Amino acid sequence: QVQLVESGGGLVQPGGSLRLSCAASGITFSVYDMEWYRQAPGKERELVASIRSSGSTNYAESVKGRFTISRDNVKKSAFLQMNSLQPEDTAVYSCHAKHMTLRGFHYWGQGTQVTVSS
Repeated sequence: QVQLVESGGGLVQPGGSLRLSCAASGITFSVYDMEWYRQAPGKERELVASIRSSGSTNYAESVKGRFTISRDNVKKSAFLQMNSLQPEDTAVYSCHAKHMTLRGFHYWGQGTQVTVSS
């Protein structure tokens, strides 16, 4: 059974930092591209950052220079380091695993709430 479990969300003041983790089980983690999405109330789900199985990364313009995505294939985990958080970063953050070549093989975590407020 495939599971993606996010952790690390919470309440933080503007300018603060959080580190999200996504622990995977039931998949060969190294052949999956990993993505972090977020969805704020009343808004569309947004791709925040991605890291390919090769290690190459991409970021949404809104988080470039503030967020860093990484992965540890031994621990089967992906991470999202979020610095200089702002109220507009408030959302539910979810990780998504997408097989690097096989279409249809993708999985979602349950999401973790990030709230940026003073």
